[in-house]
Amino acid sequence: MDLEFFSQYYHFFVSGVGVTLFLSFFGVFLGVIIGIFLALMKLSKNGLVNKLAAIYIEIVRGTPLLVQLYIIYYGLPKVTGINMPDLALGIIAVSINSSAYVAEIIRAGIQSIDRGQMEAARSLGMPHSMSMKYIIIPQAFKNILPALGNEFIVLIKESAIVSVVGMHDLMYNADTIRGISYKPFLPLFIAAIIYFIITFSLSKLLGIVERRLRAGDTHI
Repeated sequence: MDLEFFSQYYHFFVSGVGVTLFLSFFGVFLGVIIGIFLALMKLSKNGLVNKLAAIYIEIVRGTPLLVQLYIIYYGLPKVTGINMPDLALGIIAVSINSSAYVAEIIRAGIQSIDRGQMEAARSLGMPHSMSMKYIIIPQAFKNILPALGNEFIVLIKESAIVSVVGMHDLMYNADTIRGISYKPFLPLFIAAIIYFIITFSLSKLLGIVERRLRAGDTHI
């Protein structure tokens, strides 16, 4: 690798990584918050609430992230009349996309908990909402934490799509360097290495967390 080239343009890569990680982290964070409500709505016995959640999840999962990004980026400011920062619009688009997948992960995690747990909580006089908050959801999160970690890793790679609307993430800055340096391949190669380092490190960290969770279950 051309070290002189990297030393000349490294600040582009560093700032791009910062935007990519910021976008991905808050995309998953907000996606989890929205996803919890969607999962609970889909598990609701209220038919209307259940249908609304199901329709939202199917529409989001059934359309490309690029289309959702364009709708949010160009449509949301016009609908609301509010000029939002590009990064905020990117986070909204990514979190909406992530929430649908997270909702299904959380729903599956909640349904994986033995029904006896809820029955035991209710027999102790706990209302349904309190039982979900203090008994079911904490156990479900322990089970789905690896899947949520994988969603974060996937989102880091998929967030490169925001470069098409001019957000200065890692991919956008790599393209900028290609134009400045007239080197079409090297910036992309470096960006690929950086993406790999980030995702590989996170997957290893996720593996450590999974092993500790399994070890904790063994000692119970």
